Amino acid sequence: MHDSQAIPVLFEPDLNAPLAVVADKAYGSKAIRQQIADEGALSVIPSKSNAKIPIPHDPNLYAMRNIVERFFCKMKDMRRLATRFEKLSRNFLAMLHLFAIRQWCN
Repeated sequence: MHDSQAIPVLFEPDLNAPLAVVADKAYGSKAIRQQIADEGALSVIPSKSNAKIPIPHDPNLYAMRNIVERFFCKMKDMRRLATRFEKLSRNFLAMLHLFAIRQWCN
């Protein structure tokens, strides 16, 4: 199943409405863009290179996505988190917090 199938979960009423949704080109379908617009959020998704009508996006905001991507890449390098040695969710969350603090301090 593609990740785009989980998009409706992002907009559940229990969660805070996002101001902007930043995603890669795989999420650039009309249906997903419309769903983001219906929620009142800004869609920051670049158009595919073969799009007949390219849809503009904010390149500066999209570039900030790199920070999140690098965080998850570094997190996967930490074997304890990648293989989830911690079986209890509270311990796993504590390890995530320690990792995030360590990354923030560096």
